Amino acid sequence: MVFGKSKAIVGLDIGSSAVKAVELKVSGRAYRVTAYGSEPVPADAIVDGAIIDAGAVADAIRRLFDGNKAFKARDVCASLSGNAVIVKKITLPVMTESELSESIYWEAEQYIPFDIQDVNLDYQILDAGTGPESRGSMEVLLVAAKKEKIGDYTGVIAQAGRTPVIVDVDAFALQNAYEVNYGLEPGRVVVLLNAGASAININILQGDQSVFTRDISMGGNAYTEAVQKELDLPFDLAEQLKKGIPVDGATFEEARPVLHAITENVLLEVQKTFDFFKATASSDQLDRIMLSGGASRVDGFREMLQERFNAPVEDFDPFRAVVWDVRTLMGDPADSAATAAVAVGLALRKVSDR
Repeated sequence: MVFGKSKAIVGLDIGSSAVKAVELKVSGRAYRVTAYGSEPVPADAIVDGAIIDAGAVADAIRRLFDGNKAFKARDVCASLSGNAVIVKKITLPVMTESELSESIYWEAEQYIPFDIQDVNLDYQILDAGTGPESRGSMEVLLVAAKKEKIGDYTGVIAQAGRTPVIVDVDAFALQNAYEVNYGLEPGRVVVLLNAGASAININILQGDQSVFTRDISMGGNAYTEAVQKELDLPFDLAEQLKKGIPVDGATFEEARPVLHAITENVLLEVQKTFDFFKATASSDQLDRIMLSGGASRVDGFREMLQERFNAPVEDFDPFRAVVWDVRTLMGDPADSAATAAVAVGLALRKVSDR
């Protein structure tokens, strides 16, 4: 964790239902939120993480910044998730950093299902293989993202009049936010589960390392669409009813079994993710599940998750240690906490970061 003078950066979470932005300032040994904003994105402007209507998304970003003069920084850090991003832990023969940087593209080709020319590649050494337990191999976390997708996201930011400087991955932004707010405990296995409108990001941490990530391509919209279909409501009324807001034509009691049925489907996918993890991990313990994202607040979600996996489930508070400045910010941080975790994690990045 790096404190110190650094050029401020806006963390911009471009989601399929809303864009959220956070700007932070270092204040002593802590971080302070100096600006926060959220702006809805029109339905179908972003589908499964792909930007379909760039103009509409750029307009939403522009409105967010134009409507909130508290944002001072022009530089923006955004993030990607979904099928255009590959995150894989790979095992390689022990080599120096310079040897690794020269050979990583050749090594990556066998693990990435896209043409290597079409992706941007990054990596982090998890275990250099130099310890007493080493068997001549090292572990490297490989991250690849399609250049076309990166271009779509940086394009809408530029179109909105800001400067894209870093493109991260949703799962790692969550990890940044968790580390700053909760700290890391060696040996403990923590699941970060962020349920957005069209995707669920899962990042499983063991101590300070990400040991498994997966994006599930279903989220809050699946609930809304099911309520819309089952109760014959327009999308906007189904969306309100999903959140427990009364509407004409249906009651929340009628919506509840529909919501719980979708949660069952979601939990099947989460179960698969945990099974994949346990098949590759040295133990099958789950010490803590941290929930974020708007869809995680759907009726019964938390209770059904806890019952299924028999692990403590908590709401992830990205403002637990990151201070919400009540003098300059409108609203209650509790209202924004569920959906701000990725944006907070992105705002923690530095312009000089790799």
